[in-house]
Amino acid sequence: MITGGTESVRLLPWSGEGGKPCYLVGDGTGYLSRVADAIEGVQLGMSAALLDHAADMLDDHKVTAAQLRFLAARMAEALRDVRRIAESRGARLPLPTPDGPEGPDGPEGEGEDEGEDLRDRCPPSGFGLG
Repeated sequence: MITGGTESVRLLPWSGEGGKPCYLVGDGTGYLSRVADAIEGVQLGMSAALLDHAADMLDDHKVTAAQLRFLAARMAEALRDVRRIAESRGARLPLPTPDGPEGPDGPEGEGEDEGEDLRDRCPPSGFGLG
């Protein structure tokens, strides 16, 4: 019996039988949650190391096509892992709450001119463009 705390569903960083996703229901403080956190940490660390290795390989003009195919396969695996981690963590983010009864931007329509172009509020020059 779980008392207190809030339960949530977490996508785990490994797959079940047949490649099906595995989920954990709990408050995020248990043993299995800590194991999942550790595995995610290892996966992210390995992805970072693979990126460094890829940069080195791409700078090497002697690298073979077979080596590049192997690298691409490992990068695809790492990208799948990182995507799964992002999906899992994103799903556990709290939903945004409005700052007041009318939301964070005040009453609806306040400060908005009809026909206003977003590019006027966010010009490309603000991003180092044009």
